[in-house]
Amino acid sequence: MTSTVNPSTADPTTANTSPANASPANAEARPDPHAPAAGDLAQLLSPDGERGAHPLLDDWAGDIDDTRLAGLYRDMLLVRRIDAAGVALQRQGQLGLWAPAEGQEAVQIGITRACHDDDFFFTSYRELGVLVARGARPADLVLGWRGEVFGTFDPYDLHVATPQIIIGAQTLHAVGYAMGVQRDGGDQVAVACFGDGATSQGDVSEAMVFAASFGAPVVFVCSNNQWAISEPVGLQSHLPLAGRAPGFGIPSVRVDGNDVIACTAAMRWALDHARSGRGPAYIEAVTYRLGPHTTSDDPTRYRSADEVALWRTRDPLLRVAGVLRERGLLEAAEAEAEQAAAEFTAGMRRAALEATTRPPLAVLDDVYAEPHTGIDRQREQFSAYLEGFADDEEGTR
Repeated sequence: MTSTVNPSTADPTTANTSPANASPANAEARPDPHAPAAGDLAQLLSPDGERGAHPLLDDWAGDIDDTRLAGLYRDMLLVRRIDAAGVALQRQGQLGLWAPAEGQEAVQIGITRACHDDDFFFTSYRELGVLVARGARPADLVLGWRGEVFGTFDPYDLHVATPQIIIGAQTLHAVGYAMGVQRDGGDQVAVACFGDGATSQGDVSEAMVFAASFGAPVVFVCSNNQWAISEPVGLQSHLPLAGRAPGFGIPSVRVDGNDVIACTAAMRWALDHARSGRGPAYIEAVTYRLGPHTTSDDPTRYRSADEVALWRTRDPLLRVAGVLRERGLLEAAEAEAEQAAAEFTAGMRRAALEATTRPPLAVLDDVYAEPHTGIDRQREQFSAYLEGFADDEEGTR
């Protein structure tokens, strides 16, 4: 008998779990005998700050002592402050859009800090923490959201591909890169980051087919933040998303995505599996998007204030802050993060305010090397469209 619990309103330690997910057939399909049943939720730090144990992850978290935990907390707090600055810049009209990451910092920082410097990320538009942890500059985070020319970073500087807007497409790119690493005889791992909504896209399934068939060194990281814009994950899948991977022959683990220790440990396990030649691995990180899908979204139209309040009690920063406070390490960690955030966000504001935006028609200037009649027609149509706004502006004066 299967469970149809909606994880948006249920405790993440029990949501969408079912004994059917731990069937012998699934267990036999997984090449890694140490991978847990997909319905299990791995947790090493509870919302109350209690350090726990897990048979798969304990060996991968033994070196995460108080000092390392303070470093992870600094990273997460820095990302939260940068995220708030991005939202503010969009509200002030400096950015066209922003995709908030509030609530998902533990996943993003945990998986990034577990990687080698040359492991290559393929992300969606929400993995702000990956970019920050990989050394992105303030301008790298804002110019793209302004639609500026040369508004992105060099992927080879950060070992992060240009964030993908097409839902789920980056999983194919990650597998292709991993297969290239395979053929070059390298030891890099490709990391594909996507959300629960992307798991319904064919690209993700196709990526897992190729990854499993060729034993590609790739880690799939699904941040299950409970909502694909306004669609709850329970409508897409009545069972945990981690349970899909074993069907492709890919071992998976389902972790508390608000537990930065568990996320780091799970990623270390997955990276070791992929890097050692055993093929792809899959992580479902159960977390929550505390803010809107993007700054153009109004989440109050589809989810309740009580639901958000419940998940705020599971805030990934709060549980670590409690531990550090008891150890006398919180004040120093916060001060360091706030100083770094002040400098970084000031750089974001400068980058936005000092950006030189080309006239709208200039978007058509470099489409072809030579004059083209099709572009001429588009220029005429776009010019007429823009003139309509000029009339509106004149009428408001």
